[in-house]
Order: sequence, then C-alpha cells, then structure tokens
Amino acid sequence: MSEEKIKQALKLFIVLSRAYKAMNEQVNKYIQMNDINPTEFAVLELLYHKGNQPLQQIGGKILLASGSITYVVDKLEQKGLLQRLACSQDRRVTYAQITDKGKQLIEKIFPEHEKHIYELMSVLTDDEQNTMIELLKKVGLQAKKY
Repeated sequence: MSEEKIKQALKLFIVLSRAYKAMNEQVNKYIQMNDINPTEFAVLELLYHKGNQPLQQIGGKILLASGSITYVVDKLEQKGLLQRLACSQDRRVTYAQITDKGKQLIEKIFPEHEKHIYELMSVLTDDEQNTMIELLKKVGLQAKKY
C-alpha cells in the first residue's frame, strides 16, 4: 500500500462525500418546502411505494436509527399523514400505514422530487450512470466486509 494510493483513496472519499452532501442539500431543499423534513419524507415514500411496514423495520429501510423512528412516526401521525395499526397475529408488532392525506402529499411531491434527481444526474450519460451504480455497489459491498 503506497502513499500515493492512500492519498488517492482519501481524495476519492472526500470527493464522493462532498458530491453526496451537495446533492442531498439540493434534494432536501425541495422536500422541506412542503412542510416535512427529509426523514418524514423518506418514511412516507417508503409506505407509499412498499405498503404498510412494521415500525421496527422502518429504520433499517430508510437508514435511520431505530430510536428516532418513534419520534418521526409520532410527528407524521400528529400531522395526519400516517397511522399505526396493531398486528392481528402478533401483539408485539405495530405497523405504520400511510393515510389518504399522506398519499395526497406524496403524490404531489414525488413527481417533482424524482424530476429534480433526474436533473442532478443528467450531467452523466446513461453509460456513466450505469458505471457509477456498479462501482458504488462494489465500494459499498467492500465496506460491509469490515
């Protein structure tokens, strides 16, 4: 492991981190204009596209610490955007379900959200996007080994 290779790996990490931060800030600006925060949006988007989810599993699916899920779900419930449902087969399990009001909000926000992401990524050709997808998967799988 040469010093040059270490420097290059560090540079790549910094460039990747800064690119993610810049893109995330742009995407989050639009979400926050709709009176919800990015975490609330992620929960609603998950429920909208994947259906009811056990509260215990939401954190892992949207990359959020499990302790924060209760707080986010409480806020969304107070806003009338989701509701809790007890599992009829297992009393230990509670599901989150998006409400009609939550569906209307996601249906309003999501098309512009995905268009915004498309525009951010349009600097890359289709082939470049596919290459990045494969390379980032490779890096992610390597990181999971540690």
